[in-house]
Amino acid sequence: MYIQQNISLLPFNTFGIDVKAAFFAAIKSTEDLLETLSIEDLQSLPMLVLGGGSNILFTTDFPGLVIRMETKGVEVFKQTPDKVYVKAMAGEDWEEFVEYCVARNWGGLENLTLIPGNVGTSPMQNIGAYGVEIKDVFHELQALEIATGKIVTFNREDCRFGYRNSFFKNEGKGKYIILSVVFCLNSDKHTLLLDYGTVKDELQSRGITAPRIQDVRDVIRHIRQSKLPDPKELGNAGSFFKNPVLDAGQFAELQRQHPDIPSFLDASGKVKTAAAWLIDRAGWKGYREGN
Repeated sequence: MYIQQNISLLPFNTFGIDVKAAFFAAIKSTEDLLETLSIEDLQSLPMLVLGGGSNILFTTDFPGLVIRMETKGVEVFKQTPDKVYVKAMAGEDWEEFVEYCVARNWGGLENLTLIPGNVGTSPMQNIGAYGVEIKDVFHELQALEIATGKIVTFNREDCRFGYRNSFFKNEGKGKYIILSVVFCLNSDKHTLLLDYGTVKDELQSRGITAPRIQDVRDVIRHIRQSKLPDPKELGNAGSFFKNPVLDAGQFAELQRQHPDIPSFLDASGKVKTAAAWLIDRAGWKGYREGN
């Protein structure tokens, strides 16, 4: 295992910030990871695990060890007549993985297209977009327990998924490194979620009346590209905000003031509103009032 020193992190974060890591390890296998964690001279240093580098904004050089997960590999874990369980290593690029699955007509990830990052980081905040979250297609993951070096399997319940939340952002934060994730996808009879945002309108404008999962992915890519700049051209973290979640009383009060506010009922019975809609209206009101 080769540990590099004073390495620029510019290529490894989507904001494109040119800071340096005192020590840097590119992890290609679980053995690489175990070997790196066993180096005594590095164990007293601060440690940062990087995936796709999309949820971090560097403001200064990092004085410790940066571990970048670059493990690769996608395989069919198991199959049933209508399901396929696909295992992907943590270092796989998320968008490339979505493309790989959609090209094979494996449904479930098409709404999650064009989210920056890697497979290994996707369960940490239960990434979601256009009505789909990781928890909806998640089967299990394997993670390395840093303190013991043991490989632990987590099922959906173990991960304690919430809205942009999981066990790995709370009790498990800094204690585990995700190695691989298994997703349960549809190989037949796809259920398409088209009611979020302008997906259905865009399909209709293209004259698509019987969309396939590839059509859904293409439309959502188009919508996202029209709203968000390419990180390779303009550094950004993608769409990283959380929509406000309100109880019924709070939402009713807000709805009285803004009858046309969009809303979505979540599994807990609370109401999720659109942060982008609220920001747009607040900005327009401020403009009209000269603020």
